[in-house]
Amino acid sequence: MNEVTVDQGAIDAVLARVAEEGLEVVRISFADQHGILRGKTVMAADLESAFRSGIAMTSTLLLKDTSHRTVFPVWQEDAGFGEGRLTGAGDVLMHPDPATFKVLPWSPHSGWMQADLMDADGVPLEVCSRGILRRAVERLNAQGYDLVTGLEVEFHVLKVTDPKLGHGDTGQPEEAPETELLSHGYQYLTEDRYDQLEEIFDLVRRNAVALGLPVRSFEAEFGPSQCEVTFHPAPAMEHADNMILFRSMVKQVCRRAGLHATFMCRPKFKDAMASGWHLHQSLVDLKSGENLFIPEEGETLSTLCGNWIAGLLEHAAESCLLSTPTVNGYKRYRPFTLAPDRVQWGRDNKGAMIRALAKPGDKASRVENRVGEPTANPYLYMASQILAGLDGIERGLTAPAPVERPYDSDAEKLPSSLEHAIGLFRQSSFFRKALGDAYVDYYSHIKQAEWDRYAQAVSEWEEREYFSLF
Repeated sequence: MNEVTVDQGAIDAVLARVAEEGLEVVRISFADQHGILRGKTVMAADLESAFRSGIAMTSTLLLKDTSHRTVFPVWQEDAGFGEGRLTGAGDVLMHPDPATFKVLPWSPHSGWMQADLMDADGVPLEVCSRGILRRAVERLNAQGYDLVTGLEVEFHVLKVTDPKLGHGDTGQPEEAPETELLSHGYQYLTEDRYDQLEEIFDLVRRNAVALGLPVRSFEAEFGPSQCEVTFHPAPAMEHADNMILFRSMVKQVCRRAGLHATFMCRPKFKDAMASGWHLHQSLVDLKSGENLFIPEEGETLSTLCGNWIAGLLEHAAESCLLSTPTVNGYKRYRPFTLAPDRVQWGRDNKGAMIRALAKPGDKASRVENRVGEPTANPYLYMASQILAGLDGIERGLTAPAPVERPYDSDAEKLPSSLEHAIGLFRQSSFFRKALGDAYVDYYSHIKQAEWDRYAQAVSEWEEREYFSLF
């Protein structure tokens, strides 16, 4: 049986800080299968017990689609995980990680920690997203490498005109709020547009800094009311934790200000531009910290960088369910929109899926994967990159020639829909070996439930197309 690793010194430091700050409560959260924070809030006086014994939470939280419907037969003897496992809406345990402790600047009487998920015997749950990334990082570290990542995150912030909190607005999911723009778009990087959004950026920046998030730059993006925040480089697990907390923080502080922040890829309003999550990646030597993606003089790519790119390309289509996990995200993959629509790389070409930014002597040499949407579960997205890139290294794969005209090439197209992506992931022998049959079946089942609900709903397009015509 795997035991829970306890860092008593780190726990004691958290307990001391809680007392010094006079905190009243501590939120204990975990990232679910969708990358949404769930959890419980405990009294500060009960935190020591939470560290010692964990906190029970209902196992069905791990079995829900994005509408929060349980999509597994939990009232049977076997819900699909073996007899008696995750059945009966029984409990699993959240074990808070003291290294993630924060005081929430917008709720200063509250502490916050992220938790790892265990069963009642203290064995890590195989469906815990954070655990999946941890195992991928360990596998990479075993080869003598570590992954350093940089984040570019796009999102929209809108003014709420009707929060839709009437009794008739509830549902599963509930009615979306009515909103209006804070700024018009199509003036990319124009200072006046930034000034219109400055109060939003100040709100986000001050809270991010107070949380210790390594934010770097703030931009008025191309679309109406669209923002971008970039982060300084950090190791994969650190930035996955950062992304989870950043998204939650942005939504919470904006809501308190009467605003609606959304990381939905392509919101439904006139002239909306799709939001992406561009993930910068470089491998470093685990011992020396040397960037292994810096090419030698005369090289376009280092050998290792070429292997990594080739692995990302080899597994790009079957990875899309992990980098682009929503119905809406596939409506971003359109040509001539600064978004990728096919599997290819370019030297410094923002139309290609992979953009290589590497030069001899450039310590910031890296690749940028532009495939992801900002709703992606960061643990699954980053794990997919590690597993695919490492496969390229282990098999000695060679990157094809770079493209100059990314929307005119004959490269393989990215999946056209969530349904297409589910099929590729479900059939992937690579991910079945890397993540296990049980996890591939589990995650595919959850996303299939989401797609089925979408496919069965009557759309506005159908209403306009057929209701009067026939």
